[in-house]
Amino acid sequence: MLTNYIGIIRTFNRNIILYLVATGILGFAVDGGVNSVIFNLYLLRLGFGPEFIGQINSAGLTTFALASLPAGALAGRFPARTLMAIGLGLMLAGCAMLPLAESLGPANPAPWLFAGFIAIYLGMALYFVPAVPFIFDVTREDERSPVFSAQSALLALSAFIGSLIGGFLPTVFANVLGLSLDHPEAYRYTHIVATLLMAPALIAILKTRAVQQPEPPLEPQEVPLPVEATAPLQRRWRGIQASAVTLVILLSLVRFFQVAGVGSTATFFNVYMDTELGIPTATIGAVTATARLIGVPAALITPLLVMRWGARSTVAFAGIGSALSIVPLVLATGWGMAGVGYMGMIAFSSMRYPAFLGYSMSKVPARWRGTLSGAGEMAGGLSFAGIALVGGYIIANRGFNTLFMLGGALSLFGTFLFWIWFMRPREEIPPPRPVAPKP
Repeated sequence: MLTNYIGIIRTFNRNIILYLVATGILGFAVDGGVNSVIFNLYLLRLGFGPEFIGQINSAGLTTFALASLPAGALAGRFPARTLMAIGLGLMLAGCAMLPLAESLGPANPAPWLFAGFIAIYLGMALYFVPAVPFIFDVTREDERSPVFSAQSALLALSAFIGSLIGGFLPTVFANVLGLSLDHPEAYRYTHIVATLLMAPALIAILKTRAVQQPEPPLEPQEVPLPVEATAPLQRRWRGIQASAVTLVILLSLVRFFQVAGVGSTATFFNVYMDTELGIPTATIGAVTATARLIGVPAALITPLLVMRWGARSTVAFAGIGSALSIVPLVLATGWGMAGVGYMGMIAFSSMRYPAFLGYSMSKVPARWRGTLSGAGEMAGGLSFAGIALVGGYIIANRGFNTLFMLGGALSLFGTFLFWIWFMRPREEIPPPRPVAPKP
């Protein structure tokens, strides 16, 4: 089983490799890497509190959510690589706005911070949503699960390196500039470094060439029938289409609840470590980086678990593990226990995402994949946005533990919904049978 998995990875074509390179750079600079470690700390150094941090994170995540469904629709009309390149361009522009916010708005940098963060997440929607149909276009069926797992592993590995460097660079710039780590200038220069790294990702995507995989031949029941014979068949096809819509809705609801736990920790973990536990920036970066590194083997073993247990059982196992990882965070009195909880959350999330993505995409026809990708990312984005917006106020009034427990409970509820709707055997809609034409 392991030999087959490694053999499939070795057959990845040029398009897959370029996509993984771009995604790795994105993970290093923005999605879990440098910016993820220092952005909230940068806001704290600018004098903003947890309420503002929750608002700006919610604004970006809401943008991602609202843009995901249109991005899925656009992925069915325009080349996926074109949308992904536009997304990377927006992320590049947004990253550039963050360190320039005080220069662009000396009296009030908040609007520019909002604009930059919103541009980043709009770009993420235009990148990650079309990426799913892009992968289906440039891969064989047996390559898709390894590609999704390789993507998760690479994001985790690049985020590990980015988190480590992101936690270390402010100290370097502070020493060079003769400033303390309480000054925003050290974080501003770190943001500039992350911005410059986005350009190679854009170049990599521009060098891809999408190749549409041949669709399977038409089954006998799909051969057009005489007009007078098609009325019953059309009614059955409407039933199948309604079933696809139902699947999109149910899978999106599961995604909405399951990501709430990682949403609460990913958004506020660095704030928790900085303000509640008094941990230095370099240590925060090291803990975050270690968590991301643990996500690499967790993602890579996912296809093996899927082969042995099946995708549904893997999703359920990872969902329960992710929810239970909240417990060490709630009980933490120092950075060690908090780090264990965060590492568990990232590891189980790195397993759940590729298993859930591969399973959900296999449940709908090819023409629905863009819609499902957009709806799923919208659901995840709305969950993150809601947790970020409400979380700032919960922290200010009830503390971090209340927020973390809420996120864990919602994640567990999402896994319960998945078990109710998909783990128990259900009767499948049989394929339509042609009605013989009247003589």
